[in-house]
Amino acid sequence: MSMTQADHTAANLRRAVIVLVCASVILLVGNGIRASFGLLLVPMTTDLGWSRESFSLALAIQNFVWGAAQPFAGAFADKFGDRRVIAVSVGLYAVGLFLIAFTSDPLDFAVNGGMLIGIAMSGTGIPIMLSVVGRSVPESRRSLFLGLAGSAGALGQATVVQGVQFLVTSGGWGWALLMLSVATAALIPLSAAFAGRLRRQLDSAAGSTAPRSPGASPLEEQSMARAIRSAGRNDGFWYLSGGFLVCGFHVIFIQTHLPAFIEDAGLSPNLAAVSISVIAIGNIIGSIIAGLLGERYRKRTVLSGIYFGRAVVITVFVLSPVSEVSVLVFSFTIGLMWLSTVPLTTALVAQLFGIRYLATLFGLVFFGHQVGSFLGAWLGGYVYDATGSYDIVWWIAVALGLVAAVLHWPIREPRPRIRLAAQHA
Repeated sequence: MSMTQADHTAANLRRAVIVLVCASVILLVGNGIRASFGLLLVPMTTDLGWSRESFSLALAIQNFVWGAAQPFAGAFADKFGDRRVIAVSVGLYAVGLFLIAFTSDPLDFAVNGGMLIGIAMSGTGIPIMLSVVGRSVPESRRSLFLGLAGSAGALGQATVVQGVQFLVTSGGWGWALLMLSVATAALIPLSAAFAGRLRRQLDSAAGSTAPRSPGASPLEEQSMARAIRSAGRNDGFWYLSGGFLVCGFHVIFIQTHLPAFIEDAGLSPNLAAVSISVIAIGNIIGSIIAGLLGERYRKRTVLSGIYFGRAVVITVFVLSPVSEVSVLVFSFTIGLMWLSTVPLTTALVAQLFGIRYLATLFGLVFFGHQVGSFLGAWLGGYVYDATGSYDIVWWIAVALGLVAAVLHWPIREPRPRIRLAAQHA
């Protein structure tokens, strides 16, 4: 390799690291705030006289709108650049948090906390951020970089949640939401890191290659419409979407209702906040481990193991007496498998369909995740109001974990294709 090529590679690596850092900060704050909504369930429903289903329905709408808007946000990012989409979405997120700080009506909460913030999440959440990061590195290191970015989101869940609990305790839920709005608005300048046609420059520098599908031209030369049609004809696309639906159900049900479940058992509200942070600590470890395992073993196999492990952990928790110890053990073990599915699923989408339209295609797979999120958030509140217990939903979560473990086995996962230049860089 000549000095010029070495310098070029080093420069692109530095730019990739900048992208990773900025995307990670946005994920840290955004995901931390999203994970904190469950802490607001009891104080908001108590102060405003709402049912738990009313609160849960707003979060269900939030997650569904996020999923429905995600393919469009990804398509805009792929076509016009990431910077505009991310900057506008961060701004909408801040506005939505500001508006719900003054809410008193469930419909108003559903519109601003559900629809508006749901749209904002489509440009600030995991699909866009991981797509940006995934395009910045060669395929040989993609799983690890995605794992690092995913762990940043988990770090936000560990830290921001504790801050939100402090704000709620000291000043009330409205004050907490106002402070979160200010913190979110401060992220807008970070969108400058994604300016211009950075996507194409980094794709070329990373030496990534897009795999060929039978009878098709290279995927990076396809139109967006053809790429979507090609993905829709691939069974793996639908298996990944179905598995991701289960992931969304698990994550949002637990994130939204575990704090209330803990308080219902007579334990401290502070333990509820700690449990969400412990999940995040486990998630940091699990995301990195999943990224490393994805480089050594077939990603479909690792994903199946994660979903089976979730089913086992939830079963043990439901059958055990609820105590501080059982809550903390459950939180850490489920945290190891929390969002460790995301870097693997993102990398598998890139491996199956190429990286040219990664934000769009992963956005479509992510819609399945958000359908599951809608069901997990809403069903938890509905079942609790109807029965006074979350037991039925816990067992549904176990069954779905087993289904997802089976769904990933038939995926025909291609071997990674890496250019020799990338191998010897």
